This record gives sequence, structure tokens and C-alpha cells, in this order.
Amino acid sequence: MQTGADLNHAEARPPHDQDATVTPPPDLPAVPPRKALFIIAIVLLLLVAAGAVSMLSRVRAGRALARETEREAVPVVAIIHASTESPDEQLVLPASILAYEESPIFARTNGYLLRWNKDIGSHVSKGELLAEIDTPEIDQELMQARATRQQIAAQLDIAKISADRWQNLRKTDSVSQQEADMQTSSYQQAVANLAAADASVRRLEQLESFKHVYAPFSGVITKRNVDPGALINAGSAGKALFELAKVDPLRVFANVPQAYSQAIKLGMPAYVTLQEFPGQKFTGTVTRTAEAIDPATRTLVTEVDVPNSEGRLLPGSYGELHFKPAVNVAKLTVPVNTMLFRREGPRLAVVGPDDKVQLRPIVIGRDYGSTLEILGGISVEDRIIINPADSIMEGQAVRVSNEPSGGNRS
Repeated sequence: MQTGADLNHAEARPPHDQDATVTPPPDLPAVPPRKALFIIAIVLLLLVAAGAVSMLSRVRAGRALARETEREAVPVVAIIHASTESPDEQLVLPASILAYEESPIFARTNGYLLRWNKDIGSHVSKGELLAEIDTPEIDQELMQARATRQQIAAQLDIAKISADRWQNLRKTDSVSQQEADMQTSSYQQAVANLAAADASVRRLEQLESFKHVYAPFSGVITKRNVDPGALINAGSAGKALFELAKVDPLRVFANVPQAYSQAIKLGMPAYVTLQEFPGQKFTGTVTRTAEAIDPATRTLVTEVDVPNSEGRLLPGSYGELHFKPAVNVAKLTVPVNTMLFRREGPRLAVVGPDDKVQLRPIVIGRDYGSTLEILGGISVEDRIIINPADSIMEGQAVRVSNEPSGGNRS
């Protein structure tokens, strides 16, 4: 017979729990120790392999990023080739007009400038007095040297008289041979002392003569660097007193491109033009060349002597030298936006075979506005950078964004 508590407990249980039976887990056989270790080792290897794959992926990604960064750091440039045009009948080159002879005038003695007789712009002849120097120390030394010479000359007379007297006494055996020889030796020594004194006097007289500064050649005084009272030091260690230039004739120098070098002959005529003399030609003659091509500019230094008897041309001027070479050489031109102006002179940035920048020195001919004639320094095959940055440097690596196939060549 069920009590009330049992009835209540039976009612509280869910109906489906009344028939449920508990199923125990199946009995699995124990894993052997070796098999467990093998499984653990496989799991560890898988973990290590996964870590290595992840690390390699990161390293590859880092290297790829570094290559991309390095690639982006290399500037990208656009290039062209120089254009060729038909040659002109004349070869026109920039030229420097220099004095035929030019020399600084230094003092040869120490002292103070007493006066100068010629100033800048003065035309002087060879041997003309330019300045006078006061040399009190040299004057005193000369007076002392002359007095010393007189003393030595007097001693020489006494030595000669003594030597003659002792030689006569030796003939009568009044003195020994040794005593006679000593007197003769004293006389010879006095002769040598007099010669040394004469040399000292001549040296000081020569130094004193340098107190007068003369022109070594005819020309024009282009500089005067001293005033009266200035301390003068002898030699090139001191300041140059004057600078003298011979201005008739004048030397005109130009750099002839290698392509025209064989056409330049000694004695061939040429003429110079200057902007300050429009329409005027100053004719000269090719007198000498360097007989060698400058490897930096691939040009031949050529000198033309131009008469300047009227003194219209001034040394140091810039002009244009005109030749008529019998050579049919095409002109090379480049756009003006390829130019670089550096302290060393005009340059073109050229990309070399190793994709590194070469700053080529060039010789500029005529300026056509948008283009420039290049007389030396480049060839048609060179890859020239357009709009090069001012910061571009020699040997800098670049990437070429375009590669002209000869479209800029004519």
C-alpha cells in the first residue's frame, strides 16, 4: 500500500523518465604507450610545419615589400635621343678671347713703394719704368760691402808687398822657405777675399737695381695692387705690383668637336664676332691646336690669333669663332629641358647601359630657342633624360619609363 509521500513523488517524476534506462559507455581498450607517443609526435610535427609555413609566408611577404619599396625608391625618368639635322655651311663655336701674353709683375727686392709711374689702362713699352722702391736696408748693406771691399783691397796690397819682400829675402837665405811660403799663402788668401767681396758688392748692386721696376714687354697695365708707402716683399710670396697684358695680337680659343677636328688646319682663316660689335668680323688665322682630343669633352682646343692694333677687342671677352670646314657633319640638337646647370658647367643627364646616371659635360653651339645645338659630349645613341631633377647625381640608379625606338632621330 502506497503512502501519500510515495504518491506525491511518483507524480513529480516526468512520465518519460519512468521507462529510461542508463546505458554505460562502451569499454574501449587501452591505447598502448608507443602508439600514444607516435600520435603526439605527429601532432607536434604538424604544429611545427604550420609554424614554419606561417614564418616563410611572413618572410616572403617582407621581402616582397622590401623589393617593392626599393623599386619605388628608384626614380622613374623619361628619355629621348639627340636629333640630327643637316649641317651648316659654317662651324660656329663659343670662344674665349685672351691676351697674347699676360704676367704679374713682382718685386725682386724688399722695401717700400716710393712711387708708381703707370696706372691701370696705361699702354707701356718694353723697358719702361713702372715703379720705384725705396730700399734703405739694401743701400746700407751695399755701403758696408763696398767699405769691406776697400779694407780687403788694402790688406791685399800689404800681403803682396810682404810676399814679394819675403821671396827676395829667401833668395839670400835670410828667411826659411816655410816663412816665405806662409807670406805667399797670405797673399793668395787676400786675393780670394777680395774676389768674395767683389761678388758681394755686385750682388747688392744687382738687388739695388731692382728698386726700379721695368715692363718686361709691351702691353697694357690691367691691374695695380699697391700704393706709395706699401711694404714690398721680394718674390712671388709677396703681392704682385702690377699685371701686364699684351693685347696685340689676341689669342682666341675654341673647342672644336671631334667630328670637325680633321678639318682644322694651321693657317686656315677664321673670324670672330661679338655682340657689342654687331655685323663686324675680326679676321684671324689658326696658329696652333692641342694636337690631342680632350677625353672629357671629345673636343680639340684650337687657337686663332687675331690682330688688335686698334685695341677694340678686350682680353677676357666672350665671342663666337666662325670656321668654314670642308666636312659634311650633321648637327646634334636636344630640347632645352634636358639641360642641367652645374657649378662645373652645362651638363646632360645620360642613362648608361647599367641604368645609372652619367652627367656628361657638353659644348653648346647655337641656341634655337626650344632646342640647343650640341657640339660635343654626346652621340645619337645616348639616352638623355628629359626634365632631370636638380638633385640628380652621378651614378644614381633610375628606371626608364619609355624607350624611344629612334623616333627622335631624323
